[in-house]
Amino acid sequence: MTDFNVESLSAIGPKEFAQLVKTTPDSKLAEVMAGESRGKILDEVFGRMPTLFRADKAGNTSAVIHWILTGGAGGSSDTYETVIENGACTVTNQPARDPKLAMTMDPVTFLKVVSGDGNPMMMFMTGKIKAKGDLALAAQVAKLFDIPKG
Repeated sequence: MTDFNVESLSAIGPKEFAQLVKTTPDSKLAEVMAGESRGKILDEVFGRMPTLFRADKAGNTSAVIHWILTGGAGGSSDTYETVIENGACTVTNQPARDPKLAMTMDPVTFLKVVSGDGNPMMMFMTGKIKAKGDLALAAQVAKLFDIPKG
């Protein structure tokens, strides 16, 4: 499968998704994420987060994380809220709580992070990811999820 779209995304697992992101040119990812499928793709990716959550790695971590994704229609951004508490992970696209950590990035960077196709620390160091709040938590976020290796 080589076509990055909502229909294909909902039918594949995390490893296939990682491979798809890795083999799709950044320009194509950016084009798709600037179009009408953006919300559905983000909902699909964030909807999988609770199933990829590693409670064994989280321990007693309690955190609210806001993911702010730039590059939406008319320069807008989308914010998703991940709540980690009591050994569970929940996600919503209607943030309601104050974040312990807020990370801002473009959608291509986000797709690379969640697919294991990019080094989050290097992306932070080079300014592709901007983080506010608990930077120690930012360094640990990737370890809290079973991120596929593409």
